[in-house]
Formats: sequence, structure tokens, C-alpha cells
Amino acid sequence: MRLASVLLAVVASVILQVTLARYTVGGRWVFDFVLVGVLSVSLQWGPVAGILAGTIGGLLQDVLSGGIVGIGGLAKTLVGFTAGTIGAQFVLVRPHVRTLIVAVATVVHRLIILGVYALIDQRWPRVPWGAMLAEVAINSCAAFVVFQAAEGLPGVVARQRSSRRSTFRRRQW
Repeated sequence: MRLASVLLAVVASVILQVTLARYTVGGRWVFDFVLVGVLSVSLQWGPVAGILAGTIGGLLQDVLSGGIVGIGGLAKTLVGFTAGTIGAQFVLVRPHVRTLIVAVATVVHRLIILGVYALIDQRWPRVPWGAMLAEVAINSCAAFVVFQAAEGLPGVVARQRSSRRSTFRRRQW
């Protein structure tokens, strides 16, 4: 069940990323919903799920973006594993704390990608701090919405089930 949930979260985040990427300014990706999906999976189910989600999500995003295949997968795998380990060690349950982890992980993810590109090109690229700040803000907002929904959804489902049962019982009388 957990594998299916991880795959569903990764595929949904990739579809959302690809769908919304065309509406950004100049076609540049200033958000990374795949990273948000990987981090939400890793904070929910731990480092192993983070590795799996990071590898699959990163490779899918690399293939669809047309860049060098493997760099995003490596960065998302490292960040997913680290976030899952931190989440398992410190039991992060509040949405605002998890959002802070997403903000830090977004910066680390972008620096890993820039570092690997620097190794490939043999020169250090200019760090686009403005674009990185915008990506951190958008990813953090999206993550906060996801974490709030994940926290509130089980309560809504339970309340719906109990209201259906009480309605069903009243109708039997």
C-alpha cells in the first residue's frame, strides 16, 4: 500500500509540474512541485520512501525537461533521504515545521544541482538568488497547503463516515 501511495504522489506531482510549467514566465520553472511531492512523501513515510520518490520523481522530471538525465534524480534522492531521516529522528508533525524543512531543502536541492553542473562544465555557474528565493516561496506555500490538507483530510473523512452512519441508522427506524 505504501509503494502505491508513494508512486501516486510522485506521478501526481510530476503531472502537476508539467501541466503548470507552461504557464510560467518564459517557460522557466520557478517552482518544483516534484520536489514538494518527494519531500511530503519522505516526511510522511521516512527515508526509504524519500529515496524511492526522489529517484523516480527526479528521473521522470529529468526526462521530461530535456536536461541532463540523472542530475535532478540524484539531487532529489539526496534531499528526500535527508528530509526523511530528519523527519523520522525529530517526529515533525506540525505543518509549519514541515514547511520550514521544505524551504531549506529547496535551497539545498538547487545548490546540489548547481554543484553537479559546475563539475560537469568545469566552472561554477552564477547562483540566481532571486529565482531561488521565488522557488523557495512557491514551494513552501504549496507544501503548506499539502501538509494542511494531509493533516485535515483524515478528520473530514471520519466525520463524513460518522454522519453517514447516523443518517443510515435514523432511516432504519
